[in-house]
Amino acid sequence: MLTSQRKALILDRLRRQGQVIAKDIAAEFGLSEDTIRRDLREMAAEGLLQRVHGGALPLSPGLPDFTERRSVAPDAKQRLGAAAARLIRPGQMVFLDGGTTTAEIVRHLPRDLTCTIVTHSPTIAGELEHHERLEVILIGGKLYRHSMVATGAAAFAAISDLRPDLFFLGATAAHPAQGLTTGDFEEAAIKRHIASVSVETYVPLTAEKLDAASPCRILPLTAISGLILPAGLGEPVLAPYRFTGVNIIEA
Repeated sequence: MLTSQRKALILDRLRRQGQVIAKDIAAEFGLSEDTIRRDLREMAAEGLLQRVHGGALPLSPGLPDFTERRSVAPDAKQRLGAAAARLIRPGQMVFLDGGTTTAEIVRHLPRDLTCTIVTHSPTIAGELEHHERLEVILIGGKLYRHSMVATGAAAFAAISDLRPDLFFLGATAAHPAQGLTTGDFEEAAIKRHIASVSVETYVPLTAEKLDAASPCRILPLTAISGLILPAGLGEPVLAPYRFTGVNIIEA
């Protein structure tokens, strides 16, 4: 088997399964693990995948800072925010994660909506300044500046006392096999905890976050109520996600 053929097969396996294990690929191809590891090193250097101990994962999306992320896919984020806002009903308790897409949810909330918004993001709380009919609960803790959200023990304890009806979760990547992931261990733990106390969890995602994986797992897709995705992605992209059983809302 030619090197180019092996690499194409490895990429196809990575797309379908969300990971490759070097020893398994070596056994399947009848080659040494050293050969497969060399292939994976070369593919990582070419920017095709990310190397991990024992194998590889899909290429992790970049993690630009909060200010830079404001300029990424602004039109798509507006549509996602509007679709998410339509899920909120009067009288509910809604937990909003940090992030630029979540900020668009706030911007699409009706001014006459009466409900309780909980967030551990000071930037999201600031967006709510002029929504006078909303009760706002701001969770404190150690500030994780990349996402501008509170993490740590204080945030975890405060969240434990809540039972939100809806949680809009932010993630840096999603994959049918690897689930929802992000770049920071502590942030992933807080997101997972919020989802565990919430009745329903929805995840709005722009297209570049699909079919990728970041280092820290948040949840499998089976643990959420739905994905809110840009319209027009096409069934070949959506089919692996539908296969997991997750509800997909196209915006």
